Amino acid sequence: MDRDITFLHLTDLHFGDAADPHLHSDTEATMQQILAEMARVTPRPDFVVASGDLSNAGDAESYRRLRAMLDPYGVPVIYALGNHDTREGFYEGMLGRTTNLSAPYDHDTVIAGLHIITLDSTTPGAIGGAIEPEQFDWLQARLSAHPDLRKLIVVHHAPALGEAEGDAPWREIRFADSQRLAAMLRGHDVVGMLCGHIHHDRFSCWHGIPVIVGQGQHAATDILATEELRMVRGGSFGIGTLRPSGLTMALVPLPSDRAVLNVYPLAMLRERAMAKDADAMAAFRAPETTEAH
Repeated sequence: MDRDITFLHLTDLHFGDAADPHLHSDTEATMQQILAEMARVTPRPDFVVASGDLSNAGDAESYRRLRAMLDPYGVPVIYALGNHDTREGFYEGMLGRTTNLSAPYDHDTVIAGLHIITLDSTTPGAIGGAIEPEQFDWLQARLSAHPDLRKLIVVHHAPALGEAEGDAPWREIRFADSQRLAAMLRGHDVVGMLCGHIHHDRFSCWHGIPVIVGQGQHAATDILATEELRMVRGGSFGIGTLRPSGLTMALVPLPSDRAVLNVYPLAMLRERAMAKDADAMAAFRAPETTEAH
């Protein structure tokens, strides 16, 4: 790498109809604010990462509107899918694709001498993240590509950070999948991982890999509320700089009064989320089980 690489990290944009009762803020207006700030970034970024929950309801029109706002910025945009997204809506609205609409959106590219690998951690209908066996096969092949280049991983759900399964698996990639991912990435020059989903800024060092979770552009989680999930007004985006010495992330918060937007009892949310994820995972695997036998 003969120069520094600069990029922007967006996440949890939740584009959608302002009348949607599950949308807590005017996300298109927020994106206009973000774009005004992005225009001030120097040097001009080499690319933008949007790490999932691009849409709030997963409808094709929301992806068309998002693309119409980001395309004029004039640099490549790396999109990942989150649990609010739908593959069908994304493929139709963002890519104009009409076939193989249920396939995971896994892809990779090289920009400015950096190999960027994007994983689809979603299971249709589930809140938590998962990586399927065929996706690991794909990832193994892509990690072997461009062996001379450093690699950046983009995935909506962050990996499970602990050494045992936690009590909120809906917030992360399944523990077993996280462990397998860590083993697979070991020995490769992975400079960082960009994620979203939990709506607060969080930086971790996971098996030697910087894992950057962005707050996003929809609403913020009050992380000091331990008995409830309290959503407050707030948004930010990240500016990444990759130097020979490693990755630096700087955060650009939007002005906010941190007004409370919604509150969920944490015990209720955990129960519902885990039941929903279990049902979605079982339904997703049922066709495979039937075909295998």
